[in-house]
Amino acid sequence: MKNLTIFQKGFLDVLPLTIPVVPFGIIYGVIGTEMGFTPLMTFVMSFIIFAGSSQIAFAQLFFTGASPWVIISSVAAINSRHLLYGAVLSQHLSKLNLQWRILLSYLMTDQAFSVSSIYLKKNKNKFNCHFHLLGSGFTLWFLWQLSTLIGIFLGNIVPEQLGLTFTIPLTFLALIVSELRKIDHLIVILVSGTCSLIIYNFPYKIYIIVSSFVALTISYFFINHFKKNI
Repeated sequence: MKNLTIFQKGFLDVLPLTIPVVPFGIIYGVIGTEMGFTPLMTFVMSFIIFAGSSQIAFAQLFFTGASPWVIISSVAAINSRHLLYGAVLSQHLSKLNLQWRILLSYLMTDQAFSVSSIYLKKNKNKFNCHFHLLGSGFTLWFLWQLSTLIGIFLGNIVPEQLGLTFTIPLTFLALIVSELRKIDHLIVILVSGTCSLIIYNFPYKIYIIVSSFVALTISYFFINHFKKNI
């Protein structure tokens, strides 16, 4: 397949998962401007951080006067899941040069990983399969920047009764629906969700890292034990 064709497939594969992205971006644009950031600062943050939940957390912590250490560690903890994404994708992207890896790392999102990891796994022998990740990642990037602009300039007229904040968890729920059919994935989802609720009030958003580690560990031992007893 040609590079453009693979790029277009990445665009089409991720498109169904982009539905909540626009209202999510609008919410960020509204929050940024309401908390005292200038329109330029709010928009530039989307370029630099490019991570919805992290950007909202950054804006809220900065507004409340949190220390730089708390802000940086919280954003890092929220984004720590990307370490897991990188570990999965490294086997498919390790042969790329540094420029490509930096670009694809920057464009990596939950939605892009969800669809592109499947494609890369099925087409691991293709030398240009990384264009799928470029297509899915760029699609999310473009929509996020566009929706941020909408939020900055038009978000203040959106009535609160619409309940747009619900689209934030909806985005992540859409990602895990297809994983509910796999026993190991289901174990990770249930255990990490339960663990997150129990230790949610731990400082520095560390519950994200701890719950992921606990869930993966339990799933690993459960699956290994299950296989040994088949």
